[in-house]
Amino acid sequence: MRIKFLLVALLCSVIGFSQSINDFKAVIVPLKYDFIKTENQYRLSTLTKSDLVKAGFTAYYANEQLPPELIDRCELLYIDVKKDNGFLITKLFVELKDCFGKVVYTSEMGKSKEKEYDAAYREALDGAFKSVNDLHYVYSGKSPNVGTKFSTAATTAAVTTTVVSTPVADVSDPNLLFAQPTENGYQLIDKTPKVVMKLLKTSRPDSFIAIKEGVQGTLNAKDNQWFFEYYQNDKLVSEKVSVKF
Repeated sequence: MRIKFLLVALLCSVIGFSQSINDFKAVIVPLKYDFIKTENQYRLSTLTKSDLVKAGFTAYYANEQLPPELIDRCELLYIDVKKDNGFLITKLFVELKDCFGKVVYTSEMGKSKEKEYDAAYREALDGAFKSVNDLHYVYSGKSPNVGTKFSTAATTAAVTTTVVSTPVADVSDPNLLFAQPTENGYQLIDKTPKVVMKLLKTSRPDSFIAIKEGVQGTLNAKDNQWFFEYYQNDKLVSEKVSVKF
């Protein structure tokens, strides 16, 4: 099943890739992947960034301060390294996602029979990047088309829905938070950078389950603004939040 899934994902990504991948300015590299225990363990983040640069991309770690021209997070790609189960063999592949967490590209599977993790991960990652190198990435200077994700399901099901307008962030706001895609939603970081809030997707693009400092509530779009809403002492509290998705 895993092989079939990868084939389908690869086919879909290749179809849409030539029209969009070169429209992204840079790639954000996380400091930790799901299958490792600590940040940059086995130097995987370092290796990922190095391989991206070799493939022609501009790359930044997730905790780096980005230059002003990269303030729009939807002009960036977000890389994730995935590990597939294998008996006596290490298998890795990479995914490139847009600011909504939608997979734009899935690489081929890199493999290694090395026994030591350091050597195995390095060899498998290099193998995965062979297909990335073959893409011959060059920034096109265009803006990526990432604004249609939420209407896809409704279009497929032939259901008429109301288009939700995403609040426009005030980039001059000193309290502006930046959304980084995660497996099930986003994490909102400040300029430190520090994770301020975690968001989980719901069936609505204008509403998320939100967790901030142990308090669970919702993040909702209203009147062209985002609001973190939760109950405190049986009273509903609504806090305005400035977010750049």
